[in-house]
Amino acid sequence: MKSLKNTIKIHNNVFCNKKNKKPPILFLLGRQIFRTIFSLFYRWQIDGIENIPKSGGAIIAPNHISFFDPPLIGASIYRPLYFMAKKALFDIPILRYIIKRTNAFPIEQFKNNIKTIRYAFSLLQQGNLLLIFPEGTRRKTETKDKKIEKVNPGIGMLACRACVPLIPTKIENIDMMLKFKQIKLKYGKPIYPPKKFTKKDYICLSQKVLNIISIM
Repeated sequence: MKSLKNTIKIHNNVFCNKKNKKPPILFLLGRQIFRTIFSLFYRWQIDGIENIPKSGGAIIAPNHISFFDPPLIGASIYRPLYFMAKKALFDIPILRYIIKRTNAFPIEQFKNNIKTIRYAFSLLQQGNLLLIFPEGTRRKTETKDKKIEKVNPGIGMLACRACVPLIPTKIENIDMMLKFKQIKLKYGKPIYPPKKFTKKDYICLSQKVLNIISIM
């Protein structure tokens, strides 16, 4: 837990300082590289990009089918994007150096992540875009075509408490990159949380996002 706190503290000092308005160089470089790859080799198709707010906090909420989902989302958006990554990745020196400079911050699975949630909340309050997968984890290949049923109430809670919209996002074919299928990405219209809410609204809002993704 101590290492997780230290990682978040370092990340906060580097990326959330008000004087540090520009995204890290590595983030910008990586975004351009992935844009080239997705455009040149996978003829990516992006719809609904106008649904992403030009300013202010918002949560990008896509289905999760591949390790390349975060780079895909980050490459398609012209605003800096923050996202959570498994803490285990931060334990690997080379990966830690890279992902700490691409706007990622750690989260531990199956554990209490109060400090991580607070950090995510602060990012939204500061007007940043945050990527969170409504399902909470990547889907297995054999279940990717089935209706999304598992819901993570965390995105609903963050949206309600930070008063920011959720952007339902549908990703297709990125799990078939070896077959060079066209990658499709669609951003839905923003879903705004209720001004007055209870804990029941957290899961209702999260479920609404999943339902919309299922029919996009």
